[in-house]
Amino acid sequence: MSNHVPNEARVVPLRPRTAPPHGGVPPRTPQQRPARREPLWRDLVGEALRRERLAQERTLKDVAEQARISMPYLSELERGRKEASSEVLAAAARALGLDLSDLLSLAQDELVRHTRADAVSQGRVARTTPTARYGGLCLAA
Repeated sequence: MSNHVPNEARVVPLRPRTAPPHGGVPPRTPQQRPARREPLWRDLVGEALRRERLAQERTLKDVAEQARISMPYLSELERGRKEASSEVLAAAARALGLDLSDLLSLAQDELVRHTRADAVSQGRVARTTPTARYGGLCLAA
């Protein structure tokens, strides 16, 4: 038999409680930092596409037509809303006068930009590793 009281509902929490028992905010120690959000690849590629398109002073319509993809889809790629296939990325890159490797290199530059900005905002010193000169990432085509 159980110790369950007949007129009380049994509540099983779906998530563990994260709030302190007193309902207040726990004191923050210097070691605790908010978890930083890693940039997604689709965001980095989208930023690279948009940055390159704007640098060439071209419209979404122009680039989409030349790449033979729809304008709304290209817009979603640039905003990081869609994961594009390598064929679509290559077509978008060619429409901008780039090779796929050039686009990936620009995406790597975006990643380095985000990584450095995060390091500076969190007061971290850049790591000295063999890949430090590449921003911690090396892409091979």
